Amino acid sequence: MQVNTDLMAELGLSPTEAVRRAQIVGATIGVLADLGYRKTTFARIKERAGLSSTRLISYHFTNKAGLMQAVLSTVVETKNQFLAERTGGGLDPADRAGYLRAHIETSIAFLRAYPECVRVLTELAANTDDAEGWSMTKVLVDDLRVHGLARQLKQGQAEGVFGEFTPEVMAMSIAQAIDGVAAAYAADPSLDLEKYGREVADTFVKATKP
Repeated sequence: MQVNTDLMAELGLSPTEAVRRAQIVGATIGVLADLGYRKTTFARIKERAGLSSTRLISYHFTNKAGLMQAVLSTVVETKNQFLAERTGGGLDPADRAGYLRAHIETSIAFLRAYPECVRVLTELAANTDDAEGWSMTKVLVDDLRVHGLARQLKQGQAEGVFGEFTPEVMAMSIAQAIDGVAAAYAADPSLDLEKYGREVADTFVKATKP
């Protein structure tokens, strides 16, 4: 995956450092997607990125935890940018129903647009027990999949936009519906994801109405 250097815009980075970090993160995403978390080593990342030494990875990210933090942050920001592009620059945070639809449709469209990112999220979620990994991985992945949406649903209930239901249960149901589409798409890449996205969104927009 080609990582935009704008996503490496940490304070104090030179253009050369930003390019190198983006190169390493992109290579790591590729290895994670192709080989899985357990087989993602600095040696394989070095080979994928065409680096002269694994020390270059350690120089930029210190250790595996630092690298995985950068990978997850990049994937999350990539998805956020994808949402912004599909919605013409983003959504009004107060538009709860619009956010719900956009969340579902974007998450499903993301399956085709960024398959490597989807596989990386799956791998990170399945390996949060790695002692050398980033300790916040589970928190952020869970927030991306369920808890962030649950907060939106709860706020929408308080505003009278949504009906009565348990926000965490509804958010988990939505996440599992999206996972189901991902499984179906993996089995049949010709699947019309735009149609699936609309119909799944329609289902949950109706289910959450007052």
